[in-house]
Amino acid sequence: MAHHHEEHFQSTNFVKDIVIGMADGLTVPFALAAGLSGAVDSSTIIVTAGIAEIAAGSIAMGLGGYLAGRTEVDHYNSELAREYMEVEQFPDKEREEVIEVLEQFGVENKMSRAITEEMAKDKEKWVQFMMRFELGLEKPDEKRATKSAFNIGVAYIIGGFVPLAPYIFDKSAHEALLISVGVTLVALFIFGFLKAKATGQPQWGGAIKTMLIGALAASVAFGLAKLIQGI
Repeated sequence: MAHHHEEHFQSTNFVKDIVIGMADGLTVPFALAAGLSGAVDSSTIIVTAGIAEIAAGSIAMGLGGYLAGRTEVDHYNSELAREYMEVEQFPDKEREEVIEVLEQFGVENKMSRAITEEMAKDKEKWVQFMMRFELGLEKPDEKRATKSAFNIGVAYIIGGFVPLAPYIFDKSAHEALLISVGVTLVALFIFGFLKAKATGQPQWGGAIKTMLIGALAASVAFGLAKLIQGI
């Protein structure tokens, strides 16, 4: 008999961070550079503004990742303390909750009560069961917040310099814009393809969708700059 090998994608926190940082890093500076190209013909101004935006954006995105990570840890610790308190002060009520959870998984009442009584002998395992199956919470990494801030910030910087690079080497903003559009759309396509592949989504559809979103953002920014300039 052939053995069945299950393959499941488990999106790591690192992959999530890279996706968040790179997605905004490619799109926001691209739109900014395109918008400025519609108003000025100086690559120096665009590069200066672009670097300032990348610096501010990477810090803001990294800080957002840090706060999200800390919030996750604080929330888990708060609920953990609450569960320990409830197990100690309201053990009968907590036993009934365990029974309800087990019955939701198809365990008959008699067996559920026997399992609950056995579980109640170990307070830590009892609480961990409630955290995971009643509240749906997994213990987060205490260092997650710092790692997330770094990963998102670096990914944003790397992504941000893709659309900005042509302006560094070409003094004409309009010429640099054409190169930037080509390079960035290719980068967005590749990024969208890899992201879709990593998450188990349709790869070509993900690539095209990501590229079109970036193109739309840049087009709107460029069009608004031209419109305002003409007023």
